[in-house]
Amino acid sequence: MKGTLKPSCLVFFYLLCIVYLTGCQTETEQRTERPNILIAVADDASFPYMGAYGCTWINTPAFDHVAKNGLLFMNAYTPNAKCAPSRACILTGRNSWQLEEAANHMAYFPAKFQTFMEALKAQGYFTGHVLKGWAPGNPGMVNGKPRELTGPAFNDIKTTPPTTGISEVDYAANFASFLDTRDKDQPFCFWYGSIEPHRSYEYGTGARLGGKKTGSIERVPAFWPDTDTVRNDMLDFAYELEYFDQQLMKMLDILEQRGEFDNTLIIVTADNGMPFPRVKGQAYEMSNHLPLAMMWKNGIRNPGRTIEDFISFIDFAPTMLDVAQVSKDSIAMQPIQGRSLVNIFQSDQSGQVDTTRDHVLIGKERHDVGRPHDWGYPIRGIVSKDMLYLRNYKTDRWPAGNPETGYLNTDGSPTKTQILQARTKESTRPYWQWSFGKRPAEELYQIGDAPDCVDNLANEPEFAGLKAELEAQMIEELKGQGDPRMFSKGYIFDEYNVSFDEQRGFYERYMKGEDVKASWVNPSDFEVIDN
Repeated sequence: MKGTLKPSCLVFFYLLCIVYLTGCQTETEQRTERPNILIAVADDASFPYMGAYGCTWINTPAFDHVAKNGLLFMNAYTPNAKCAPSRACILTGRNSWQLEEAANHMAYFPAKFQTFMEALKAQGYFTGHVLKGWAPGNPGMVNGKPRELTGPAFNDIKTTPPTTGISEVDYAANFASFLDTRDKDQPFCFWYGSIEPHRSYEYGTGARLGGKKTGSIERVPAFWPDTDTVRNDMLDFAYELEYFDQQLMKMLDILEQRGEFDNTLIIVTADNGMPFPRVKGQAYEMSNHLPLAMMWKNGIRNPGRTIEDFISFIDFAPTMLDVAQVSKDSIAMQPIQGRSLVNIFQSDQSGQVDTTRDHVLIGKERHDVGRPHDWGYPIRGIVSKDMLYLRNYKTDRWPAGNPETGYLNTDGSPTKTQILQARTKESTRPYWQWSFGKRPAEELYQIGDAPDCVDNLANEPEFAGLKAELEAQMIEELKGQGDPRMFSKGYIFDEYNVSFDEQRGFYERYMKGEDVKASWVNPSDFEVIDN
């Protein structure tokens, strides 16, 4: 009969349907299998100080492995280059100026802002962290207990660290304990929060224990004096950063041994720039531009790509929710500002994947205390087109904290001490000015050619048009995001209380002669300056 299939054709058609339906079922199963997530956050590490970026004097095989087998991001920025506000941006998907108290350092974390890890836990993920989650600050209370913004802590297993500057917490062993605790089939999200390479360091350990040579450092940033003291300080930083990476490698091995590696999204980054003058706590290129690599064997296409898109830390939270298949409508999080990176995961392209990712916004409010009334140093900025534009809103204030209280927004260090000593000599005074001196209202830098940001182009006529364009774009977007400072309400950030009693009224108590010198600065950091 016309239109009737022969038996041989029916068999072929039947087999074809089985293959098709089996393929569809496999694809569906892959879509519904939620990945594990491991996010590793180094404490104070700047771009480009990882081996994958071509840095030869720091060995980071774990970071390099993730980059080689996943994605290496060339333009990842935190909105705010200080521990607590930067981590708040990661956890919520919102810029720090959208986070009320959490815009500041040593702050309270408002109850209205749910973290992506809290959201994942509510959707069936097993969550936890080792050592430094969101900190320093007060996370608030839930049912009479402190909120677990990054899940429960797994810190019980200790080790003998190689130096006093390195934590005794055994990061990798605690990660293994975390995995032992969860149900076998439960997806997990773990936050590896080291305290390395945060200060303090044992001076000379980079050379003594790490076998490093000061001459191996290709270049000392132009805003520090190129001396053996500074180079040894950089080697000590390298030694601790390598320790962070070594612990990460152990975690990768644990995942491999347990058969969890292929379906784990691994994210490796840092919270802010390295703990040196003019970097951590400021808003320059080395302050906010951070290393970032991601790997997910089951979820990232064409691994080994280098991505030029501008990525903000506010993009992490929506990415986590996206890969975990958690609908934003099903959680209590405030509206998320960031955008998921899954379209980059699914692309085959290198370089610029999403042309709309052509800039990021950055800024800061109050970090550490030490100015009159413990006020902050507000900045907003935009990074775009190899340019960095900054607007300093309170130029009468000292940007790193007042001299008489020790420039408290810069950790004590041999480099800091050398720069402070350089102030008394005309030939070396610029180092002090770059790190600690007062600043103009506007700054503009060509970061593509000069990432050290020492040649301010804001008043150069040939850059007037570009400066105006960047400023207008920045202000328009900040207004759209509800930044209080764009509506003459920036004072609110100075009115928020700090979360530690010993820091309240620090400046006023210091001026009364009370002994309130902070533990993270050196005795030699305190100065008396007339101007």
